[in-house]
Amino acid sequence: MIARAFLILAVLLAACGDSEPVPPPAAPAPKEAAAEPTPAAGPIPVRISIFSWPGYAFWFVAKEKGLAPELDLQIKIIEDPYESFGLMLGDQLDAMSSTVEYGPIGAEAGHPARIVALANTTYGSDKIIVGPKIEKPADLKGKKVAVLEGGLSQIYMGIFLERSGLAFNDVTYVNLVSDDAAAAMVSGDVAGGEFWEPYGGQVLKNLPGSRIIDQTWDPYWGQSGLISDAVFMSKRFIDKDPELAAKVLKAYYAGVAYWMKNPKEANDIIAKALQFPLADVVAVIGEDGHFVKGGLWVYSLDEAAAFMGVGPGDPPLGQKNGGIDGLYALLNEWWLKFGLIKKEQPIEAGVEKSVLKRVVELGS
Repeated sequence: MIARAFLILAVLLAACGDSEPVPPPAAPAPKEAAAEPTPAAGPIPVRISIFSWPGYAFWFVAKEKGLAPELDLQIKIIEDPYESFGLMLGDQLDAMSSTVEYGPIGAEAGHPARIVALANTTYGSDKIIVGPKIEKPADLKGKKVAVLEGGLSQIYMGIFLERSGLAFNDVTYVNLVSDDAAAAMVSGDVAGGEFWEPYGGQVLKNLPGSRIIDQTWDPYWGQSGLISDAVFMSKRFIDKDPELAAKVLKAYYAGVAYWMKNPKEANDIIAKALQFPLADVVAVIGEDGHFVKGGLWVYSLDEAAAFMGVGPGDPPLGQKNGGIDGLYALLNEWWLKFGLIKKEQPIEAGVEKSVLKRVVELGS
């Protein structure tokens, strides 16, 4: 509260003999002290987590280039996505980048996480790699395979097995991810696994006789949008301040747009933030500013809006406008198969389209 000082004037009256008393001088109107300026409000803190992977790191570009000066993007790298979802449940995270598949699982558990946008999709980055003793998919029957249980890699493996004439549960799933999965392949602890770059390349380099038996070049993967990353936000965060939520998502896509125009500079920012070799960043997102064969297709704002059904036109790779609905149904189908949910979850319980819709309305 600003204190105000008031000046009190004492007036002395003098009498001279029989003369009339001299009237006191008129007191000047009290002057209010100038109000102290209210300190300017600083940037609004926003708590964000990502996995250490170039496909998520456009947040760092937005932060480094000051593309959202009204926001303090507090980005934390957390390698276990379920730890991030736990922090969001405890109201310690506002937004996060993660693979898209968590929606129905979180919805059944009453989790506040909501998919607000698709960030990128595989463009050959994801692949099934097998060891030297596996000649054909049928040889995997009864063997151990490395996946992130409850993650997209498990669904990818299940679909691959069914498309190869096996049952999705003809293998033993071993819960390993990234460098741990690569190490298990090289040591022979698992016969195969689902990998993305740069970890798939590490296996192929260090395990003689290993090879790719399936890769996401198949149009099926692009059309479904299954092997994708998403931006999640807490429903509590969205409901508390929808305009702030839109500004945060707009900041993410500002980072993407900057990368698309300045890929070499932005890749350097990403490599430094993740402490990745620049070559690994380029292998995942390329250096041309949109997609790279064998890596990712990074969605522009317009492409993401089309996939979410809140903007016009068709998304890339043969996808349909509003493709998020079919993707969510596919996730429900597979989590029911794996027993991770007990009943199909409505899309409204895991997806919030209004945030991206507002970003489109705000424009660039």
